[in-house]
Amino acid sequence: MKLRNGLGLVLVVAAGWLAVTAATPPKSSKGDATRGKYLVSIMGCGDCHTPGTFYGAPDMKRWLSGSELGWNGPWGVVHPANLTSDMETGIGKWSEDDIVKAIQTGVRPDGRLLAPIMPWQTFANATKEDAHAIAAYLKTLPPVKHRLLPLQPPGVKPEGACMIFPPPPAWDAPRTAPKGAGH
Repeated sequence: MKLRNGLGLVLVVAAGWLAVTAATPPKSSKGDATRGKYLVSIMGCGDCHTPGTFYGAPDMKRWLSGSELGWNGPWGVVHPANLTSDMETGIGKWSEDDIVKAIQTGVRPDGRLLAPIMPWQTFANATKEDAHAIAAYLKTLPPVKHRLLPLQPPGVKPEGACMIFPPPPAWDAPRTAPKGAGH
């Protein structure tokens, strides 16, 4: 009888363990998504990448899904990217390492540079641990389908609403022109 009760206890504990682990979403092997959520919130990612933010009404149902408010400057016109896990219009196909590379080097998986307006130069100072935490969090975002307007080269009349950055005064002018930039 003791063996039967002991076996029953083992089966109950095993079933409980399986239920808990099955209900727990898989954690990234490299990053802490909870810390990543915190970092994304204090780094202002939602300011540019969430629709409505610059109009005083961020649409939290479309959190980090990109914005149609363009940034028009000497680089042309770019739009803040869709950072959700959507496989077609977001960064769903990017690996965690791809995201970390973009954060820390400004280079996308396809080899293009991020737009100069994206402050990756500042984010490059994040530790590898923090960069992986951000990437892990972004990978948890539900997909939001939102195709952005394409990159528009300098001198082309912008489509849609844009924030305009005039050519920089001499003091602020870049010492070398960015090549291949595009968000």
